[in-house]
Amino acid sequence: MAVRLPRPRRFDVYVALGSLLGGLLLWALGLATRPATEVYVLLPGRWPVLLPLAVMSGCELLRRTAPRIALLTGTAAIVLDLLTQGNLVTILMYTDLMYAAVLYGPPASAHRIPRITGLLTVAGAVVPFAVWREPEALLIGVVTGLVAFGPASTGLIVRNHREAADAARLRAEQTALLAEMDRTQAVTAERARMARELHDMVANHLSAIAIHSTAALSLDDPKTSQDALVVIRENSVEGLAEMRRLIGILRDSSGDVEPSAAPTLEGLAALVDGARTNGLDVTLDAERSEVPAPVELAAYRIVQESLTNALKHAAPGRVAVSLARRDGSLVVGVTSPYGDRDAPRAPGSGAGLVGMRERAALLDGTFEAGPEDSPAGKIWAVRATLPVHDTVEGDTA
Repeated sequence: MAVRLPRPRRFDVYVALGSLLGGLLLWALGLATRPATEVYVLLPGRWPVLLPLAVMSGCELLRRTAPRIALLTGTAAIVLDLLTQGNLVTILMYTDLMYAAVLYGPPASAHRIPRITGLLTVAGAVVPFAVWREPEALLIGVVTGLVAFGPASTGLIVRNHREAADAARLRAEQTALLAEMDRTQAVTAERARMARELHDMVANHLSAIAIHSTAALSLDDPKTSQDALVVIRENSVEGLAEMRRLIGILRDSSGDVEPSAAPTLEGLAALVDGARTNGLDVTLDAERSEVPAPVELAAYRIVQESLTNALKHAAPGRVAVSLARRDGSLVVGVTSPYGDRDAPRAPGSGAGLVGMRERAALLDGTFEAGPEDSPAGKIWAVRATLPVHDTVEGDTA
């Protein structure tokens, strides 16, 4: 089965056709490179010159698609051309084949061909001079260098520059890709931070509004409705203030991660009072101690979200909030009665538990939440352990 050669490039077709026409023009004008009287001209006359010219033109069609085949065939054609009176265009086409074989050929050939042609150049200069002892014999090596070693070296230099440029472009693309990945991760982290902050700021107030408005609608008691409307208004105002604070964070271009009005553990008493206003029976047992700002904010948000969940889902009973320092960590605990409740419920999505777990994980802490058995009955317990020592100041919101 015959081997199908690849289709030549359009530029190579132009090179082959132009070289063939140029060679035919020199042939028609009788401009040969050697006289018929030279000793090594075994095929004198005008017609033998056309065969290596035609073969070399055909090899030019394969200079990029099959450079090694073109070079091997062209080498046979240049040897045949040496036995004739020769054509300058045939020699020029061979130098182009040598250049293309190094530039477009496989890496092994690209490094092997310059070494081989370099050795041939040295041998072509030394051996004839050693045999004939005439300075003119050195011209054989010079011609060999011009026809073979020079084009091969040029092709290797161009190839190395192209490979260096490709490597630099690849590194630039990889750098751009890494930058894009970093930007995407930063955007994702910022969106998660904003989602946690928005949920923790507003969910507590909206849950209270939903529960008290349901109670007001379900009970035909003017006094109960009036009390519910008071609670609804208070939570609406507080929720609006929290929303304005969040908008201030988003509009702040100073680069600060948290504004100066970020909640602290000093505000837990007010937070518990607000939960009592919303109808929870809450006790607070918090040790006063200095902790880093990220730990302080995370602890406040965990307590806030736990009270919100208790307001929405807990059974009637006492909710206990505790904060204590143990073994270099701040331990936050919130327990609430677990079971059926007759009061109206507010819908939940589970985002609060996810946010609390993320806050603890950002500080390399631990977080647990779930039902437990206690002497007082079944409870829902939330426990978070937040390391205090060696904590890096940063964004935990």
